[in-house]
Amino acid sequence: MFLTARKDPKSSTTLNLHHLFVLRIISIAGQVLAIGVAAIWLEIPLPILPLSLVFSMLVMWNLLTWWRVRWSHPIQSWEFFLQIVIDVLGLTGVLYFAGGATNPFAWFYLLPLMIAATVLSNGYTWAVAGLTTVCYSLLMVYYTPLHLGGNSHGGGFELHVFGMWFGFMLSAGLVAYFVAGMANSLRDRDRNLAQAREQALRDERLVALGTLAAGAAHELGTPLGTMAIVTGDLLQEYPAENGNEPESDLHEKLEIIRSQIKRCKEALSIISASAGEAQSVSGEPVAVDRYLEQLIAQWRTRRTAANLKCGFHGERPSPLILAENVLSQALTNILDNAADASPDFIELKASWDAVELVIEVTDRGPGLSAVASESAGKRLFTSKKQGLGLGLFLAHASVERLGGSITLFNREEGGVCTRIILPLLSLTSGASQ
Repeated sequence: MFLTARKDPKSSTTLNLHHLFVLRIISIAGQVLAIGVAAIWLEIPLPILPLSLVFSMLVMWNLLTWWRVRWSHPIQSWEFFLQIVIDVLGLTGVLYFAGGATNPFAWFYLLPLMIAATVLSNGYTWAVAGLTTVCYSLLMVYYTPLHLGGNSHGGGFELHVFGMWFGFMLSAGLVAYFVAGMANSLRDRDRNLAQAREQALRDERLVALGTLAAGAAHELGTPLGTMAIVTGDLLQEYPAENGNEPESDLHEKLEIIRSQIKRCKEALSIISASAGEAQSVSGEPVAVDRYLEQLIAQWRTRRTAANLKCGFHGERPSPLILAENVLSQALTNILDNAADASPDFIELKASWDAVELVIEVTDRGPGLSAVASESAGKRLFTSKKQGLGLGLFLAHASVERLGGSITLFNREEGGVCTRIILPLLSLTSGASQ
């Protein structure tokens, strides 16, 4: 495959259901502990058998929830709503056999309501609010009274106050931990959606640029072909070996023009290939060190005034990489930007293993401003007086399409370091297909 496969993280709904699963375990354990303390230590008579049946049903439901969390099928909002409804009904069953609305833990109804308000839509939240209100109201009339008799430690009111304090402490901890975790999951989801929208916008820009580039290449191809023909005729008309110095000088200049026309045609062919579906099959598998040496040699023929220092480090023999035009153009654009910022000093360091290739291009230019750091590669931005910022934008897009990444940051010694990371496994597998 041309692109590297990325594992999708769990959805926010799945993470929230996992939080709810853990919260239910703590809730069941806490209620069982409270009933045990009330029945054994405080000697409060409670209907243990019906309460045990309610807790058994909740445990079975939580086991089903655990299975649902592990299932890869996406969790829908109505499923999460059903989970909260079961929690409300389970709490209602426990409270019915433990004093109803007079139980100091009755305000636990607020927990499922807060969870619903955090992760569900307004409609589901209002439905949970209505259900908790109805259940709480019914428990004010229908319930099994608690008999806080003389055997209990302290009076009935003091015990009720202690129960309210303990319930508040437990609820505060659960809300702070679990509801905050659910809110973080939602924020992560929103951040991922924002990144996806930004990527979609970048893709739209690339499609527009590709269409424009293909049209420009087509329109410029004809006049360049005509210029090449005319230049060839002139070269035949003014040969270099006739001994006439002005004509020899003219022949030399015509050779320069022809070489420049050839460069323009080669650039247009690359643009035409890149404007369509740029696939790795158009490249050729080459050893990493040889590929970099060829790329640097070609770049030096264009930027003769630039002082480029190179250093390679990696296992030998080096792994293969696909010498694809789009990747070469991206690396060339990065070198051009470094040469424009610091022609007296540019350094390229490359290191690799069997998994990835890391290239760092550094310069001693003025560095990146805060605006440039934010915009470079994400949108068309340039700090040059003449330029569109297209080179770096396309370089980012090309490298990311290959499964790699580009990072720009200011160096402490001054200048900018551009780090390119490319996964060699995906590029090598593309080469072998």
